[in-house]
Amino acid sequence: MLRYYILAIFVLTVDQLTKRAVATYMNMGQTIPLIPGVFHLTSHRNRGAAFGILQNQRVFLIVITIIVIIGIIVYLRKVYREKKFFSYGLSFVLGGTLGNFVDRAIKGEVVDMLDFRLIDYPIFNMADCFIVIGVAIIFLHTFLEARMEKKRTTE
Repeated sequence: MLRYYILAIFVLTVDQLTKRAVATYMNMGQTIPLIPGVFHLTSHRNRGAAFGILQNQRVFLIVITIIVIIGIIVYLRKVYREKKFFSYGLSFVLGGTLGNFVDRAIKGEVVDMLDFRLIDYPIFNMADCFIVIGVAIIFLHTFLEARMEKKRTTE
C-alpha cells in the first residue's frame, strides 16, 4: 500500500517543483519556445478547472476535489492487493489531483505552463499530465480485465 502513496507524493512533488520554477523564474504571460510554433513553456494562471471552466469557483472546486481525493484513497485501500496496475493509475490521479488542489487551496489559482501550439489546446501543467496518465492506466486495466473476463466466459 505504501508504494502507491509514495508514487502519489512523487507526482505531487514533481508537479509542485515545476510550478514553483515557472512562478519564480518566469513573468506572467512570458513564453519560451522550446520547439518554436509547436511547444512553448508559457507562464499562465487558471482560476478554474480543466479547460478554464468554472472560473472563480474556488470553494466549489476545493470541496469537489476533497471529495475526489477521499474517494480515491478509499477505493485504493479497497483494491490495491488485487489490482496493482489499476492502483498505480489511481496513484497518478491522486498525486495530480493533490498538485492542483495545493495550488487552488493556497494561491486561489493553478499554475499552468505546458503550451502545445500545433492544436488549439489550453495551457496545462504536470499535475494534469499525471492525471491523464493515471486515467489512461485505469482505462487500459479495465479494458484488459474485461477482455480476459470475456475470454474466460467463452472457453
